[in-house]
Amino acid sequence: MSPSAPTLPDRPRPGSCRELFLAFSLLAMQGFGGVMAVIQRELVERRGWLTREGFVEDWSVAQVLPGPNVVNLALMFGDRHFGWRGAAAAMLGLLVFPLLLLMVLVLGFAHYQHLPQVQGALRGMGAVAAGLIVATALKLSTALHRHVLGRPAAALIAALVFVAIAVLRLPLPWVLLGLGGPACLLVAWRLARLEAVRPGAGGRP
Repeated sequence: MSPSAPTLPDRPRPGSCRELFLAFSLLAMQGFGGVMAVIQRELVERRGWLTREGFVEDWSVAQVLPGPNVVNLALMFGDRHFGWRGAAAAMLGLLVFPLLLLMVLVLGFAHYQHLPQVQGALRGMGAVAAGLIVATALKLSTALHRHVLGRPAAALIAALVFVAIAVLRLPLPWVLLGLGGPACLLVAWRLARLEAVRPGAGGRP
């Protein structure tokens, strides 16, 4: 079962597995150097299938699961709407056309990889991909102001994760256990407190 996300009942949703396949095929063909920025723009801003908060939650789950992040997200999203057929449609949409394009590019790259123009183009695409990831991270950070942790605590945890990975070069499993585990417990504790004081929940009004 895929985790539920804050998608509202009256929000747009994919009408069929075919639409899901085409949507993920389209975003996969735009995802040179990484598809995170494209999938956020496609699912949240263009199609409105997910709220920004919903995308952040789904992406967080996809990152801690084994396997490629975007494939995990596609499987969860497709399963949420159409069960295993939706999961298969979304995953195939991500893989079929990029795989065909990759085979063509590999054949061409084998003949032209020695050219300085090709090497320069690859370095340029790397810079563009990094810029897209940074821009998407800044855009998604606006969803933290309604997070149960609050913006200061969320920003502190994000900074600690950055230092642990980018500066200290700690292994990702240790970072997930050392920082992700306590963060999840803190979120659960704050949610329990909010539930306890909610009117009609047995706590104070």
